[in-house]
Amino acid sequence: MTVRTASARYEGLGKEGKGHISTQSGVLEDQFYGFNTRFGDEKGTNPEELIAAAHAGCFTMALSFALNRAGFSDGTLETTCAITLEQQDGGFTITKSALDLTASVPGIDPAKFAEIAAEAKAGCPVSKLLKAEVTLTHALS
Repeated sequence: MTVRTASARYEGLGKEGKGHISTQSGVLEDQFYGFNTRFGDEKGTNPEELIAAAHAGCFTMALSFALNRAGFSDGTLETTCAITLEQQDGGFTITKSALDLTASVPGIDPAKFAEIAAEAKAGCPVSKLLKAEVTLTHALS
């Protein structure tokens, strides 16, 4: 079993608050995020952007391995992901994760490629996460 971690800290509340996100690997270390990075154009990251990166990366790797298992050893896969965040019922909901794939796999039948890509989309762990149970433990000091 593999467990990866990340952490977030938010100082101040609401629109004036300032957040920082860090990852276990150190790739993100106290990366700034806040209201204007999420809903505006301020430099920094936001949860939806990170989910989009995770989904694009997960799906692309899953497809790469699936194609290799199907006997293909060469190719290029490029995926972008657009996460849609919409205001609903007085709050916000992620309503869509749209994967857009451009691929070059020499010798593959287009129908076979479509089948393998659909299976990779359904089977990638981040696709599954978007339907997962979410748990929470907490402590208040």
